[in-house]
Amino acid sequence: MSVSSTSAGPADFLVIGGGIAGAAAGYFLAPHGRVVLLEAEGAPGLHATGRSAALFSEYFGNATVRALTVAARTFYEAPPDGFTAVPLLTPRGVLALETPGSAPQFEAARAAGATAPRPVLEVDRERALELCPVLRPGAFGRALYKPGACDIDVDAAHQGFLRGLRAHGGSVVTGARVHALRRRAGAWRASTAHGEHTGTIVVNAAGAWADDVARLAGVRPAGLVPRRRTAALARIPVAVAVTGDREGSGGTALRAEDVTGWPMITDVADTFYVKPESGGLLLSPADDTPAPPGDARPVELDVATAVARFERVATLRLRHISHAWAGLRTSAPDDTPVIGPCPRTAGFHWLAGLGGYGIQTAPAAGALLAALVTGTPPPSELAALVKGLTPARDHGADREER
Repeated sequence: MSVSSTSAGPADFLVIGGGIAGAAAGYFLAPHGRVVLLEAEGAPGLHATGRSAALFSEYFGNATVRALTVAARTFYEAPPDGFTAVPLLTPRGVLALETPGSAPQFEAARAAGATAPRPVLEVDRERALELCPVLRPGAFGRALYKPGACDIDVDAAHQGFLRGLRAHGGSVVTGARVHALRRRAGAWRASTAHGEHTGTIVVNAAGAWADDVARLAGVRPAGLVPRRRTAALARIPVAVAVTGDREGSGGTALRAEDVTGWPMITDVADTFYVKPESGGLLLSPADDTPAPPGDARPVELDVATAVARFERVATLRLRHISHAWAGLRTSAPDDTPVIGPCPRTAGFHWLAGLGGYGIQTAPAAGALLAALVTGTPPPSELAALVKGLTPARDHGADREER
């Protein structure tokens, strides 16, 4: 842990929040001045960042989010020297099923996915079963394959941002929850258990706590809502039917290693997803239950719901849950990130409301935030997004699935 205090002189930038958003903000700001990142927990990324489904998808989110994701891919595919020693993206793909009653969502997903750098492909049942042999042929109608979706090494990306911040002389202070934040004589003063930290600019990247930080600063909250997302890891049964309408009806035995190459399986209505992970299957009911900021915990009924929804479309029976967890996805009312300066309070900038898109958009969101803070031109592919991301914008909606 690197600790900075007022005795070391004021920072140029105080970043509040050490998840992927705050880490990316600090990384891109560090070449422009001294960064002090204040993290409330004992280690950065314990909440939303550390509990992500770890998927990079240019098909996921509304049009603005998808544009941020497209802009982030170049960084993740070819990060700067020294950023990471391992690949950040690994091809995965997503297979989205049209389940009963979801024809309108299917058409919307197909239309939105047609504009992706690697457009969605409608596939027949035979191809869907090649991609995931345990699917029930009669449980879904049409299917979309999203070939550009990738697994992302979240920890490597997060640590790369933090390492780069430190390499430019920045500091990361853990266990430093901000309990007072005020501006005096052109400088912000943040009071924490590690003393007072002073900086010219504040970046509010506090995730589920971002509106609380705004209130401390006397800034109008953005109306952010933290929502619980549940996930569980299921072990693969020793032997099951790969084909047929029910377990034991025929087919060949499935081994744990056989699932490794499956795409993520979801439905176009976004009521569940299942993804190979750690020799088993990570599954979620895609819940979005409003919850207060805090250490989110899984609810047993949500885990059971995830299992039941997957089993409706698959012959596989998941009887052994290794462990379950939950995280908070914090979103603005229009499901679009809030990035940019507070219109009424000098020196206060937002990088919040990233919802379930924080990991996949972090390089683009961090670079755009740094440009807005420093007054430098944003990357050309991001300039057109500024108005839609500003804290002063009107709210709308245009969401798409993974």
